[in-house]
Amino acid sequence: MRNFLKNFIFVFVFLFLVAAVLGYVRSEKNKGPEVVSITKMVEEINAGQVKTVIIKGDTLSLQLKDEKAKLQEVQKEQNGTFGEIVKNYGVSSSSLAQLSVEVKTDSSWKFWVGNLLPVLLPLIIFVLFFYFMTRGVQGMNNKAMGFGQSNPRQTNPDDKNKKTFTDVAGAKEAKQELVEVVDFLKDPKKFADMGAKIPKGVLLVGSPGTGKTLLAKAVAGEANVPFFNMSGSEFVEMFVGVGASRVRDLFSKAKKEAPAIVFIDEIDAVGRRRGAGLGGGHDEREQTLNQILVEMDGFEPNLGVIVVAATNRPDVLDPALLRPGRFDRRVTLDLPDIKDREEILGIHAKNKPLEAEVSLRKIAERTPGFSGADLANLLNEAAILAVRRGKKKVSEIDILESIEKVLLGPERKNRIISDQEKKMTAYHEAGHAIVGHYMAHGDPVRKVSVISRGQAGGYTLKMPTEDKHYHTLAQFKDELAMMLGGYVVEKAIFGDNMLSTGPSSDLVNATKVAHDMVVRYGMSTMGPRTFGDHQEMVFLGREITEQRDYSEKTAEAIDREVSGFLAEAEKRAKEVIDNRSPQLEAMVKELMEKETLEQEDVERILGPRQ
Repeated sequence: MRNFLKNFIFVFVFLFLVAAVLGYVRSEKNKGPEVVSITKMVEEINAGQVKTVIIKGDTLSLQLKDEKAKLQEVQKEQNGTFGEIVKNYGVSSSSLAQLSVEVKTDSSWKFWVGNLLPVLLPLIIFVLFFYFMTRGVQGMNNKAMGFGQSNPRQTNPDDKNKKTFTDVAGAKEAKQELVEVVDFLKDPKKFADMGAKIPKGVLLVGSPGTGKTLLAKAVAGEANVPFFNMSGSEFVEMFVGVGASRVRDLFSKAKKEAPAIVFIDEIDAVGRRRGAGLGGGHDEREQTLNQILVEMDGFEPNLGVIVVAATNRPDVLDPALLRPGRFDRRVTLDLPDIKDREEILGIHAKNKPLEAEVSLRKIAERTPGFSGADLANLLNEAAILAVRRGKKKVSEIDILESIEKVLLGPERKNRIISDQEKKMTAYHEAGHAIVGHYMAHGDPVRKVSVISRGQAGGYTLKMPTEDKHYHTLAQFKDELAMMLGGYVVEKAIFGDNMLSTGPSSDLVNATKVAHDMVVRYGMSTMGPRTFGDHQEMVFLGREITEQRDYSEKTAEAIDREVSGFLAEAEKRAKEVIDNRSPQLEAMVKELMEKETLEQEDVERILGPRQ
């Protein structure tokens, strides 16, 4: 549509100019001399009224002695001369003697326009029409011929928006690994003199949002070299061989700009294990992978080009891609710890006006498990919330509420619920909070609310005081007891007949945790072993079924162990609830009034944790 409008405007302007020229010629013609007959000319000459006769081709221009009179024109015969005309019409010699006769050659642009335009105009219109009709077909042909060309996004060293390591908070070990790549690109002779070879490829592995792409851009910015960026999905097309052609074209462009960095994002789109899919050796994805393997370490040396790739699925990559000589080095980016989260928040808070009381350390404590992208989204949501409330600066309350929005979804304050449902929700969440508060190995309760968020009718938010990398058996047991706290309270307060669907998600999560404790972590009485082979179907990228490596008798024992963990958790939760009935009623009362209780309110009602 855009090209059609462009062509239409061009043709319209051209035809408008042609019409204007023709109109101008016609108007000039109307302003010209008066056309008279040969007989009248002869009469005027015999009467002595004509002063000058100008001959231009087949046209005779008559200038009368009367200066006010209009110039006259006479069209003579094509082969006849002025002398023959006056002789044939009997003009006297005395009359001719009074005339001034001039002969001029018509070489003006009007002559050429008048004679050539009627012939050229249809031809020009036909040529333009044919050109615009074939232009679209040529564009399609050019696009078809360009299938094999790569179109990488290139960042040059003089780019004003280039990234450096100062723009990447945390990931200290990962940055240290990549510093050597930067040093090689800056001074390769230093490594060559020592006989060292820089890795040809660096594979960045990490969960989504941990900063793999940002780190690759920082490497290019630090090294001050061209940076070619393509996604793995951009190589594969509907035609066989296009992906391999694009790989060759990409590396050819990078070699011309060497030293340079080629970044392939989501390389698992083309780098999956060969032979595991549904296609054979002719599969387009496998041909693309084969070409990448050859370009990285084939017969032709890949001098001056370092390949950086990113993926969050290293387990599905082909072994030939991971061997030394291709991706020699694997850099793992973990989720940021509390110190890294504080630094990341500091970077994303630079362009946001924050209140003086905002503590980034406190925000970092409330966001365990958040990636760098999650933290950026968190502060963005807080800024939007502050604007919505008409504030000039972002407060700590805005950020804390944004944490809950990211974790659970937006508040649904307009949701109309009955007093009975609100009371059941208050008891349910109070049960979670009380059991979690008195569990010695559990995480402290940060917030309790009966306001619906997302799919949850209410929520109890617990956060650890420090990052955890391991979970003990005692921690799992305390977590199970807290999960069943709401179920136990509903059952105790409202009876078995009034047990609602509210605890359903708690039961699902508790059962999964108990099952993992038995079959994956070896925390049961069945001995130090795991049960089941958790293999993934590579070409689908997800786990379909669990392959059993145990008998039906063992399965029954696993079920007993899982049920035992859940029964123990229910018993422990019931003991806490029975011994804290006054605190339970006090918390429910405040939840019914305030709807939301912060950590300070919870500790005021329940007392300090033991």
